[in-house]
Amino acid sequence: MLSGATQLVGLIGMPVEGSLSPAMQNAAFAARGLDWAYLPLPVEDGRLEDAVHGLAALGFSGVNVTAPYKLEAARLCGSELPSVNTLVVRQGRVEGFSTDAAILCGLPADRPVILGDGGSAAAFRAALPNARVFSRRGEWPADVADADLVVNATSERDDVLVALTKGQTLVDLPYPETATARAAREAGATVVTGLEVLVAQGAASFELWTGMPAPVAVMRAAIGLA
Repeated sequence: MLSGATQLVGLIGMPVEGSLSPAMQNAAFAARGLDWAYLPLPVEDGRLEDAVHGLAALGFSGVNVTAPYKLEAARLCGSELPSVNTLVVRQGRVEGFSTDAAILCGLPADRPVILGDGGSAAAFRAALPNARVFSRRGEWPADVADADLVVNATSERDDVLVALTKGQTLVDLPYPETATARAAREAGATVVTGLEVLVAQGAASFELWTGMPAPVAVMRAAIGLA
């Protein structure tokens, strides 16, 4: 139940109706006994500045930012990062952070490759400055033959973008799972799914907003992960 004391956070983007973040984050707040609520917040093209500047006035504690607004959100909040997916409101000021690449902790990344050139790709480029980057608006097709880690930061679901083999790891950002991920798994590669990525970045966002450890097991269960 929402009350006048409920702390509000949400998801800014377009579209947002298919996101699993509300279910995941609201389960996390309940598990920690917090009077918080996470809301989907669709923002029309051209209205992002209004939305970001209105967060403090509306009493929001923060939001996540998804496509297509991560690059623009970084600029609007004055972040030095190229892309942000988490905004935190502190003393009336909106601060930008990126938790997109939280999934990289513990993964091999000596020879990384990033596919894509949007906001999520920019976040992974910042986290993996030695990565080779391929996109259909730049260098393509991608050469991943000697990569140990491949990050699929595109929105492509149906086409197999690259062929991976045993000994390589694919971080596949979209969910549900893409054709690229299915082909990689069948070829013996390690696949980190978009749902795993969602939990990792969502847990980091939860901790930025609340200052409390995220209940990761609860978050995983809320979106159907074991």
